[in-house]
Amino acid sequence: MTSSSSPSQDTQSLAQKHPAQNHPDGLRADALMEEDVAWSHEIDGERDGDQFDRSERAALRRVAGLSTELEDVTEVEYRQLRLERVVLVGVWTSGTATDADNSLAELAALAETAGALVLDGVIQRRDKPDAATYIGSGKANELRDIVLETGADTVICDGELSPGQLIHLEDVVKVKVIDRTALILDIFAQHAKSREGKAQVALAQMQYMLPRLRGWGQSLSRQMGGGAGGGLATRGPGETKIETDRRRIREKMAKMRREIADMKTGRDIKRQERRRNKVPSVAIAGYTNAGKSSLLNRLTGAGVLVENSLFATLDPTVRRAETPSGRLYTLADTVGFVRHLPHHLVEAFRSTMEEVGDSDLILHVVDGSHPAPEEQLAAVREVVRDVGATKVPEIVVINKADAADPLVLQRLMRNEKRSIAVSARTGQGIAELLALIDVELPHPSVELEALVPYTLGRLVARAHADGEVLSEEHTPEGTLLKVRVHEELAAELAPYVPAPVA
Repeated sequence: MTSSSSPSQDTQSLAQKHPAQNHPDGLRADALMEEDVAWSHEIDGERDGDQFDRSERAALRRVAGLSTELEDVTEVEYRQLRLERVVLVGVWTSGTATDADNSLAELAALAETAGALVLDGVIQRRDKPDAATYIGSGKANELRDIVLETGADTVICDGELSPGQLIHLEDVVKVKVIDRTALILDIFAQHAKSREGKAQVALAQMQYMLPRLRGWGQSLSRQMGGGAGGGLATRGPGETKIETDRRRIREKMAKMRREIADMKTGRDIKRQERRRNKVPSVAIAGYTNAGKSSLLNRLTGAGVLVENSLFATLDPTVRRAETPSGRLYTLADTVGFVRHLPHHLVEAFRSTMEEVGDSDLILHVVDGSHPAPEEQLAAVREVVRDVGATKVPEIVVINKADAADPLVLQRLMRNEKRSIAVSARTGQGIAELLALIDVELPHPSVELEALVPYTLGRLVARAHADGEVLSEEHTPEGTLLKVRVHEELAAELAPYVPAPVA
């Protein structure tokens, strides 16, 4: 990855700076940290469950290099995103050169997750992106030379391009140009499985595409206006086809919002039922590919799909779990976050992200083996603020401790006071994490001692399930419990509290 600070300075490509990456083994992006990306039932089955989604995910796979679209791509009226061979472009406006390299490496990982073959990447040093072509006219021409040299059919920009920037850069490089937002939306569209997930992705895609609709030829022609005098009589020009398309998209967006609101109602009812039963909830949040699903599988045996790719799982999963002391709670896996998460996605997935805001505890999972874990923490916390979950207690879970640099682990645990290092792969630190969850979950507010008759065993069972049993003794008159419970259960146990001895 290279950078340039002036038009006279030649733009050096990834292939020139890192010759080893010309080898097929080097095409894997650095952001995908783990080497053993293959999953096997014998090795990983005990940790990750049966992984029923894995065969479905692999049932349709893109084979790179069999076809390209190098001609007349700008003349297609409405293009569907199809990534094949791509060149990455970034603009370095702030931070260090390492930060810029990490950002482009993450873009490469996103592109590979979407099924693309990353051929090259360039970074330009600028105070701010060019208003016309994102990288400036001179560098756009150099980018055109790189595209011709590599045979790429798509350029991906590490930022969100305005409609004008998209058009002008395509006019120069003569191939498809997409931005980071469109790339993330494409990955979400591939991985969404549930009805709600698909609806949320569709809404985000329409919000993104609405200002970017483009038309040629008949798209700009107008419909015939109506009139009392027949077909030839008009009352002014009618809608152009592109205006009609925009109106239809707005109508679809309104319908999609209503459907998502209806689905949210069902989730709210389930959440209210858990609240009524006083079941504490824990939400797993974190950067994409930090190991959230692996941690959920390790803690509950949920069998959620685990894959070494970004945004491998989108649909939230809620599972029942139990603390070492026997308290029940729910554990919810949420969609992964990423730096510069598109605003459209935050809005579309707001109902899903409410699992984080309504939880009693957040397990903030961070990849300890990542080159910049602090940036991951900051990006996730920014989204957590957006969904109004700043007051929820947080435990920073530093995952992949077995592959992390010990100095990095020490630095993170020194900076994050409420943190713990674990490895979902090996099980390191999992017992300590469960004990910490038990301590951090909210405790029942009422402590009492009750002598429960043996005929009311259901109250004893509820005390074990919904409260904390401090001691239990079986006497001739019944079960003597010393418990800490919620107010509702305390009211039911009140008649059996022994009278104080005078």
